[in-house]
Amino acid sequence: MSSKYTKKFHPMNLNKTLKSLAGEFAVLSQLALRGLDANMTLGNTKNVDILVSDPVKNKMYKLEVKTRCKQPIVKSRVFGNNFEWHMSKKHETIIDKNLFYCFVDISGDTNIFRFFIIPSKVVANYVKKEHQAYLKNNPKNKDNDMRMFRLAAEKRACIFPSIELAKYENNWGFKTIVSSGV
Repeated sequence: MSSKYTKKFHPMNLNKTLKSLAGEFAVLSQLALRGLDANMTLGNTKNVDILVSDPVKNKMYKLEVKTRCKQPIVKSRVFGNNFEWHMSKKHETIIDKNLFYCFVDISGDTNIFRFFIIPSKVVANYVKKEHQAYLKNNPKNKDNDMRMFRLAAEKRACIFPSIELAKYENNWGFKTIVSSGV
């Protein structure tokens, strides 16, 4: 067997596309286990990775999946200790009552997944205010299209608090929970 098949697997060796697919398939499995009908859009629907139908509530939802894989908690004096996902400027304005972001954290061992399902309005509001705080905190920071979405992994005093992850972890009922403080 060639060495490419015998090399020890490590999730950090995956390219961005494979990490994204791993997150999307993990979300699909969770949705199926909860009796929800879900289908990947395969890139054909802008800002939506998975379409979800809840046959009990007779409702449709759209999910945008963001995956981070085996990344440490980021410690910051400004933002606290967080899980972080890269976003862009466009995410400041994407608001739809049926659109939710599913932030996936694949920790240490690759079979430990955590899911945070958050309404698009909360994400847009946070991303916009977080970027303003980033610029305000240090005059050397330059404006650009990159944004960060942060969930507080640990409580810590900081200048700009991240969103509490407990409110949104495993929010498979797609509750529109309004975040306080941000």
